[in-house]
Amino acid sequence: MLIRSPLIRLPHGFTTRRGGLSQGPFAGLNLDDRQDDPQLVAENRRQAAGALGYGLHEVARLEQVHGLDVLSARPGVQTGDALVTDSPDLLLAIGTADCYPILLADEEAGVIGAAHAGWRGTAGRIAARTLAAMCELGARPERTRAAVGVGICAAQYAVGEEVAGQFRAAGLGEHLSSENDSSPAAAHQLDLGAANRQILLEAGIQPQHVWQAGGCSTDPDFYSYRRDQGVTGRMWGLIGLRPQASGQVGA
Repeated sequence: MLIRSPLIRLPHGFTTRRGGLSQGPFAGLNLDDRQDDPQLVAENRRQAAGALGYGLHEVARLEQVHGLDVLSARPGVQTGDALVTDSPDLLLAIGTADCYPILLADEEAGVIGAAHAGWRGTAGRIAARTLAAMCELGARPERTRAAVGVGICAAQYAVGEEVAGQFRAAGLGEHLSSENDSSPAAAHQLDLGAANRQILLEAGIQPQHVWQAGGCSTDPDFYSYRRDQGVTGRMWGLIGLRPQASGQVGA
């Protein structure tokens, strides 16, 4: 059910479409109920949280708005695009279907964070903002591990000049490529995964402490908003601080 990083020992993971009860265009472990049957999604969510030893009442999740707000997590739903906590009684959840879920952990300090990084969040360096909020709770960048989940790959992610210009202005222009950069109408391939790695490194995380899942959300095992033209499910990136009992679902 979960893709896990070898760098993080805490309960965490990135869901795929595998498992779950949803049908039709949402078939699999869909964790978003805006288009799907809410009862099926509730059971899918219960399975995902339970795989890490948490109940649904302990999940802290977001109504994500492609902004830059980093919030102190609490149970239930808040509006923003990143969460931080030092409470072992919360499971942080980030929903994605092409954007990148980023999980952060300073296990020594007992502080975790989770961020939703689409192109707007990436250009605004939301991963660095999340780390800064974690440091206010006692985390330190050099101790923090980062796991970047599956998102849309550069080969499948063409953006226009307006978006490209924002990435250049943010110092992230090296993650753009196109056949004709001089044309205002040129389509640029944007590597959001590599851009977020740069952001994490510049924020002070050590290179050996950044793990990336690889792959592409347009592959069949994942939900993809762009591939499915908006009619699709969502995956979750999950992380908690509670010690995980042996025998629970791992990779």
